[in-house]
Amino acid sequence: MLAGFSTLASEMPRWAAWPLALGAPIHGIFRFRRYRRRPPLELVFPGNERPPTLQGRALENADLQWRGPLAFLSWRDESGGSQRLSWWPDTLPPVRRRELRLAAGSGGASRDRPAMAP
Repeated sequence: MLAGFSTLASEMPRWAAWPLALGAPIHGIFRFRRYRRRPPLELVFPGNERPPTLQGRALENADLQWRGPLAFLSWRDESGGSQRLSWWPDTLPPVRRRELRLAAGSGGASRDRPAMAP
């Protein structure tokens, strides 16, 4: 809804702003409905030498970063393409949130880096 208001408040020409202002909430409703129909994803960080898994598939070169309350996971798929997932871990219970931070490590989820200094 705010996208429509901000479009009208911008200096965009009115002939272009009104269609965008009317289309933004409609687009948002469709995106929300599609998001709500998606099944939940199962993300597992074993916390050992094994790579993390998503829906049972190993994530190679996985990197978990925290930006404030949000978590961002990036990895390479089987074909070498870059994939990303972002979510709000505050929806997890505090014990699970702490487990995620500990299993993923402070430097990211990549197992390419040594766990200790040589």
